[in-house]
Amino acid sequence: MAKRSGDKHSDILDAAVKTFARTGFHRTRIADIAREAGVADGTVYIYFENKEDILVSLFQDLMIRFVEDLNSELTQCHNADLKLNKIISYHLTTLANRPDQAKVTQIELRQIDQTINEGISRPLKRYFDLIEEVIEEGKKQGLYRRDLDTRTARKIIFGGIDEVATCWVMSNKRYDMTALSGTVFDLLIRGLR
Repeated sequence: MAKRSGDKHSDILDAAVKTFARTGFHRTRIADIAREAGVADGTVYIYFENKEDILVSLFQDLMIRFVEDLNSELTQCHNADLKLNKIISYHLTTLANRPDQAKVTQIELRQIDQTINEGISRPLKRYFDLIEEVIEEGKKQGLYRRDLDTRTARKIIFGGIDEVATCWVMSNKRYDMTALSGTVFDLLIRGLR
């Protein structure tokens, strides 16, 4: 796993996002990431074991920050509907504002092996848990059906948001993905009630 130390660690991760987005994970070489980061190839190995370690570390860092920042945003919301709306808009806005990150998370991470999958599952689970907490809160507040299966609802919510983001990344023409958050919320909320 990645060893944290100094700005070069962050520089390498930032370079990896750009390089993976530009050439794809499988075609990217450590030398490409090093060149983008402005460091020697050997410097990358001081911080990371290999390219797979970079991808896992990158996703872990992104998801930890994403969940922490989202959780902070949710403290401003007073009910589950507002929180669900915030989750949807925050997810779509974050990726819309970071197209390279969106390409890596929506495309490159889906073409990975089991080892990488295990490395990214823990931070992703934190996000899933957050969505499930909002669903449970909505059930307690009487906003959502009490007989609703929370885990299935979370899969549908995440799946809907994820599909909108994936279609945006794969589209040949750019459009305002953030503007779709209201439509996604409206469709999902109808199923929860």
